[in-house]
Amino acid sequence: MSFTRPTFRHPGIQPNEGGYSRRDYEGLISTLCAGCGHDSITSAIIQACFELSLPPHRIAKLSGIGCSSKTPAYYLGKSHGFNAVHGRMPAIATGANMANHELIYLGVSGDGDTASIGMGQFVHAVRRNLNMVYIVMNNGCYGLTKGQYSATADKGSRSRKGAANLLESIDLCEMAIQLGAGFVGRSFSGDKEQLVPLLKAALSHRGLSFLDVISPCVTFNNNPESTKSYHWVREHREENSEVDFVPFRQTINASYKDGATEAITLHDESVIYLHKPQAGPSITDRRQAIDTLEDHKAKGRLLTGVLYINPDSQDTHDILNTCQEPLNSLGAAELCPGAAVLAQINEAFR
Repeated sequence: MSFTRPTFRHPGIQPNEGGYSRRDYEGLISTLCAGCGHDSITSAIIQACFELSLPPHRIAKLSGIGCSSKTPAYYLGKSHGFNAVHGRMPAIATGANMANHELIYLGVSGDGDTASIGMGQFVHAVRRNLNMVYIVMNNGCYGLTKGQYSATADKGSRSRKGAANLLESIDLCEMAIQLGAGFVGRSFSGDKEQLVPLLKAALSHRGLSFLDVISPCVTFNNNPESTKSYHWVREHREENSEVDFVPFRQTINASYKDGATEAITLHDESVIYLHKPQAGPSITDRRQAIDTLEDHKAKGRLLTGVLYINPDSQDTHDILNTCQEPLNSLGAAELCPGAAVLAQINEAFR
C-alpha cells in the first residue's frame, strides 16, 4: 500500500492569491478508518487555508494523542508541526506562541485528549485567550482504545457495543464561552459547506478560536443510538446561523436570505457575515450564548454555527503587554538589559 500522493495535477487548477496550489496544503494519505469524520475535517482545513492564501510556512500545527492527533500528518505538510504527549498540546502551543507570536497556531485535539487528561491544559489556554485555533474532533469515544465513552458522550447515548452512558457530559463550547474564548463555534464533519467558512473565520480571529466539530467514529460510535453518529446529528442539529466569510480585501458578491444580518469586524479587518432569523440570539452576549445552548440541549437539539464571538477580544500578548518583536528574535542585550534597569523595575513595585 502506498502512502504517497500522486504528483499529477490538472493543469487547469489555478493557484490561490498567494501563488500556492492546493497541493501545498496537503499532507500524507490518511491511515484512519475509511469514512472517519476526521478525514472530512482534514479536508476542510486544507480548503480553508487554501482559500485564505495562508503561507504554509507561517502555520504551526500542534496535537496531542489520539485518532484526531494523528491528522496533522495528513494536512499542511510544509508547515511547522509538533505532536505532544497526551493532553499537553495547549502547553506546547502556549510556549511556542510566547516565543513567536507571528506564526499562525492551529491546535487539533480530541474529546478524550481535551475533556479528560488535558482538561486543565485546555482551561488555562482558553482563559489566557491564547491566539490560536483550537479544534476538537469530537466523536464521544476513545477510538484508539476500543471505543470507551469519553467525557463528551451524552448521558443516555449508546456506543455500538456498550450499555447506555450513565454520566453527564461536558459541553466544551459552553466551557469555552464561560472561560472567555473570543470565538466559539460548532459544526459537523459531514457539513463542509458550514465548516469551511467557520474555519476561515476562526483562522482570522485574534485570540482563542474554539471549534467543536462532531466527528462520528465509524468503527465504535456510529449507530443511531449515539448522539455523535452521522444519523443522529443530521436529524437533530439546528444551525444557529448561516455563515459566510468574506475577506476584507475582496468584493462582496453574495445573495443573502431574508432576516437580520449582523456584521462583525475582526481584528485583521476581515468580516464575518451572520444570517439569522429575526428572533435569533445575539452571539456577542456571553450569557445569552450559554442560555441558547442549554435551551437547545433541553430540546434534544445540537446547535451549530458561530455560537459566540467577542469583537473586543484581546489575546495573551495584548493582556500581558509583551514586546512587538517575537521573543525568540531578541538578543542578549534586550533580554538582559543590566542591573540599572532591574533596579528601576524593583523600585516600581515598592
